[in-house]
Amino acid sequence: LVGAIIEASHDDAGIVWPDAVAPFKVGLVNLKSGDAATDAASATLYGKLNDMGVTVLYDDTDERAGAKFSNMDLIGLPWQLVVGPRGLKSGIVELKRRATGEREELSPEAALAKIAG
Repeated sequence: LVGAIIEASHDDAGIVWPDAVAPFKVGLVNLKSGDAATDAASATLYGKLNDMGVTVLYDDTDERAGAKFSNMDLIGLPWQLVVGPRGLKSGIVELKRRATGEREELSPEAALAKIAG
């Protein structure tokens, strides 16, 4: 079954999991692990997503941003929620819909509302 899903739903970057069968709904990317502000914001978002019943894969590795984005695209989760120090200074996070590639800069609360559907 998994092979059929991957065959039917992929692109050049990797798998594009349909919402109904995705192993996680959101890939949460902390762009600067070890930074107090991004760590705190990421932890808060992770907790709120869990409280909403949303499954989350949290990337808090020390990889470069490009590697983190490539890994998330390869895994193919429906949503990518990106937390970085520059965005946080303006009170925004980035939300990407994997299936369409659409990216939006939103407040954390608006991003959570959009993920909740």
